[in-house]
Amino acid sequence: MRAARRQPVPAELLPSPPLSGAQHVRRTAYKLAGLAFVVTGLVGAVLPLLPSTIFFILAAAMFARSSPELEARILAHPTIGPQVIAWRDHGVIPPRAKLLAVGGMAAGYAVFVVLGEPAGLTAGLVAAAILACAAYVLSRPSRPQA
Repeated sequence: MRAARRQPVPAELLPSPPLSGAQHVRRTAYKLAGLAFVVTGLVGAVLPLLPSTIFFILAAAMFARSSPELEARILAHPTIGPQVIAWRDHGVIPPRAKLLAVGGMAAGYAVFVVLGEPAGLTAGLVAAAILACAAYVLSRPSRPQA
């Protein structure tokens, strides 16, 4: 009597191979970086001059490489998720976010100048860096392209 032929097991049902030492370290580093970005984003949600969305975008990128479950939690969040998805899929920064970002940069620079009393060259270099960042933010699309 012949034995029945066994059907191959689909690849998605097979256990994933164990991680090498370097892969484990890399995945852990990405996860820790993602957690640090989440904490910074939460702090930015309550401090007026620190942005939050960029840190959640960075956290989602880190979790995409280390923890799909944590990435999914960010993407599913009712407030943060749509902004992260809009950036990831279309490079979009909504108009209100642009206004808050550029306003925060201007306010931050004003605080820097008033409290730091920087020398002319330092003030100019910081102003140039902030203007470059503001130009980048303003150059991003406000809505997905059709």
